[in-house]
Amino acid sequence: MTLVHVAASAAYTTPPLWRILTKSGYFLGLSGAIGATVTYAATIRPALRSPGHGRGDIDVLRRRTALHLAWSGLVLLVSGYFQLAGRVARAGKGMPFEDALAPGAIGDFLNAPAAKGAWVAQGTIYGVQNILVVLASTVLVALFFPRVRRHLDALALTALPLALAVTLVGAIPATAPKDASRTFDLVLDQVHIVSGTVWIGGLAALAALATTRGRLGASAGALWADLWRRFSLVALVCVGAVLTSGLWMSWKHVGGIAQLWTTSYGFFLLIKIVLVLAMVTAGGVNQFWLMPRIARARRADATASLFHLTLRHFPKVVWAEVALGLAVLAVLPFLSGSARSEAGSPAPVASGSIITVGAALVLTLAASLCITVRTSDALARRTEVAAA
Repeated sequence: MTLVHVAASAAYTTPPLWRILTKSGYFLGLSGAIGATVTYAATIRPALRSPGHGRGDIDVLRRRTALHLAWSGLVLLVSGYFQLAGRVARAGKGMPFEDALAPGAIGDFLNAPAAKGAWVAQGTIYGVQNILVVLASTVLVALFFPRVRRHLDALALTALPLALAVTLVGAIPATAPKDASRTFDLVLDQVHIVSGTVWIGGLAALAALATTRGRLGASAGALWADLWRRFSLVALVCVGAVLTSGLWMSWKHVGGIAQLWTTSYGFFLLIKIVLVLAMVTAGGVNQFWLMPRIARARRADATASLFHLTLRHFPKVVWAEVALGLAVLAVLPFLSGSARSEAGSPAPVASGSIITVGAALVLTLAASLCITVRTSDALARRTEVAAA
């Protein structure tokens, strides 16, 4: 069944091009800002502060990190503006996207009175969100200036909560949630967004940093082994959060397996699932094949081999993950509505059995991630013993 047939059978309306670009661009901006700042705080900064690494290598990576963060801030600022214009174009009876770009139209939207029953005007929430966009972007864009880069730690750690607040504040409902299930939806939706942006944005940040290998010393492999090891733990947490929240949202929006190919929402969700699983598979290649080899080379003090593994082999797989992540962002604008509503299925009911099954799946997933870490370490030790 072709995509056109799926769309026609479910009376699906393809989003306009401006909607596709603004939504994908917005999540790209979030991935850059949130992913880069979290990765800097949890991975890059601790690794650079560890003793035993060359001063020249550290300086190169700090400069490149600062530039990457600066560009991330610029992308967030631009994408945030177009996303806001997209909200204006879709508000009320709607208007052409070109008209929604006008400052006057944006001002009218942000200053509109609260709807009946709302505790705050929706425009006020989006106004605060975009103030945060400007603040986070300003802090990051300042890193374009060489003198400001001396304060990289302070600026990156300041931009991190501001970037996180952009998505968290934007998700605040103008009206109180009707029940606990709706509140749970809002929380898990943000867990999905934050963990996904950290995962994709962190991969992109480290892949971009790895292009500096021509300026690094021969001993930089040890530093990059530390970087990849630290980020692998961050990525595992993100994968667990993405899969857990994704399972809940899939159950909420899809009433049966067949709806994955008989409804438009399900079809695009299926594409997203395949892409995410491909990212997990690529990450598994790194975790089970490359990380053990890197650990063995590091323990054996094999400088040339360590450099080759960490700065040539590993980034190739990471770039493939980044490409898959960008494809996921491109699919997001098409995930509108619900497969249940398209198929006429009843609304989901969170019964005790559903919660029990969900809890069991979460525990199983957590156990599998722990086993992944232990297996990777075991493979590293086993390979080292075999080589000895």
